[in-house]
Amino acid sequence: MTTAITDLYPTRGATEAAVPRQDPVVWSTPGAPGPIAPSALQSYERDGFLAVDELITPAEVAIYRTELDRLVSDPAIRADERSIVEPKSQDVRTVFEVHRISELFAGLVRDERVVGKARQILGSDVYVHQSRINVKPGFGASGFYWHSDFETWHAEDGLPRMRTVSVSIALTENLDTNGGLMIMPGSHRTFLGCSGETPKDNYKKSLQMQDAGTPSDEVLTAFADRHGIRLFTGKAGSATWFDCNAMHGSGDNITPYPRSNVFIVFNSVENTAQEPFAAPVPRPSFIGARDFTPVR
Repeated sequence: MTTAITDLYPTRGATEAAVPRQDPVVWSTPGAPGPIAPSALQSYERDGFLAVDELITPAEVAIYRTELDRLVSDPAIRADERSIVEPKSQDVRTVFEVHRISELFAGLVRDERVVGKARQILGSDVYVHQSRINVKPGFGASGFYWHSDFETWHAEDGLPRMRTVSVSIALTENLDTNGGLMIMPGSHRTFLGCSGETPKDNYKKSLQMQDAGTPSDEVLTAFADRHGIRLFTGKAGSATWFDCNAMHGSGDNITPYPRSNVFIVFNSVENTAQEPFAAPVPRPSFIGARDFTPVR
């Protein structure tokens, strides 16, 4: 007989409900060795994010950019269900499970500069819950509305606890004008349970335009008033680590300058996906992994 898992973060009900976070932000033992300096780890715990000016070198950026361009121009990749296209332009917007499609990106996932930080934050071995490349070309690429990733991963993938961290590694320059990442500092300490049921196969729509799991304007205004908004800029090769429950989003890119990145989600092997907490069935494994093999 299986034991029912207590739902610490109810969502997708009749009304919105904000509840305090029940989990640590940094799971490792204080003073435990790791690549993140203690002061930076404290900053991450306080704000819910950590910006790194140069996670990978310019030479490495060039290699990964070439690989990104190869993938999005490959007709076989475009036809794969793991590719999402822009509704208007029909250009490839996102390619999921990129660490399984590309040996180069698989190597990046295993790079100690990347996975070592995830292990330190989460205090355990980790596996890849999701990976993708995002292509945000100029002249009209659409953004991602405000949301907490954990709300979706909890509701639709079945992650029980907030023991997950994401890293966005810039492969083009992040300007203050080309649809960069915005985060509300400190918002990770409050879980916002959203209202409304999860439609069947919601992922097919939400990957192009977020709907279910979207906070109301009133709550977003209250969050922004309380926490403020931080916009991330930086050269190609810079990276932003952020907590799974941080409220974040990005605007449309109407400039001529593309904004592309590789996005990796690490989850603790002690926090593996269960049955969805607020969806009829789990999302496909290329979006929410069901292979919990630790990254080595």
